[in-house]
Amino acid sequence: MQSIDRIAVVLLAAGLGTRLKPHTEYLPKCLMPIQGIPLLEYWIRMLFELGIEDILVNLHYRSDDVKEFLKRDIFKGKIKTSFEENLLGTAGTLRANFNTLKDKTILLIHADNLCVCDFKEFFYFHFLKRPKDTEITMMTFETDVPESCGIVETDTLGKVNQFHEKVKNPPSNLANAAIYLLEPTVLEFIEKNKLSDFSLEVIPKFLIKIATWKNSKIMRDIGNPAQLKEAQKVKLPIEAVQDSWFQTFQQNPVHSLI
Repeated sequence: MQSIDRIAVVLLAAGLGTRLKPHTEYLPKCLMPIQGIPLLEYWIRMLFELGIEDILVNLHYRSDDVKEFLKRDIFKGKIKTSFEENLLGTAGTLRANFNTLKDKTILLIHADNLCVCDFKEFFYFHFLKRPKDTEITMMTFETDVPESCGIVETDTLGKVNQFHEKVKNPPSNLANAAIYLLEPTVLEFIEKNKLSDFSLEVIPKFLIKIATWKNSKIMRDIGNPAQLKEAQKVKLPIEAVQDSWFQTFQQNPVHSLI
C-alpha cells in the first residue's frame, strides 16, 4: 500500500508505570516481557514487517534501559528517540516533535499496551474507507472492564460523538485502544493550541471528526501485575532474537515476579 510511505510512527514509551510496581523497579513498563519478549520489541518488529521504519520512541523513565535496548542490531540503528526531562503528555510529545512529524500521517501508539490485529486492514480503512469528513481513525475494542477504559459512543457512520474517559457506569463496553492514525491537520491543531493530553484535550475537540475501526483480535492493558500476568497467555506472532542483549534480559529479576 503506497500510503504506508506517508506514515510516521510515535511509540509512547516514557511512562512511569506506577501501578506496575514492583516490576517497574527493574524495567520500564514498555520493556515488560510478554512470553519472554519485550513488549517494545514486539511493536518495532511488527512495524518493520509492515514496511514502516519511520519510528520515534519517546523516553523518560529508565531511559538508559530503553536506549541500550534500541542499540541492538535487530533495530538496524533506525529508531529515533526523543528524551523528555519532564513528561510532556501524550499530545505534548507530538508538539515537541512537530518539525519531524509535520505533513505526515501519524500512527500514535501507547506502546505499553499489547495489541494483535490486522494493521494492514486498519491502514486500508483509514486511507480508503473512513468517512471523508474525519481526520482521525481510532482503534477500538470490546472490553470486560469498561470503567477502567476510555469508552466511545458512535453515530450510524461509526464516528465518535461521545467519549467517556474512565467513568463509573459507562454506557457501553466499546473502548478506545489508544492507537490512532492522525492526519497532518490534527498535529497542526495540537501545535496551534499548545495541547498536552490526547485523551482529555484532543479527542473532545475532534468529536464527529474521529472514525472508528474495531480490533476483534487481541488488546491487553498490562498496567498492573495481574494484567501483566494475564497477558502472558497471549502467544506473540514473533520469536525471540537470541542476541547478547536478550541473554542479559533473561536474567532480569522481573521475570521471577510474573
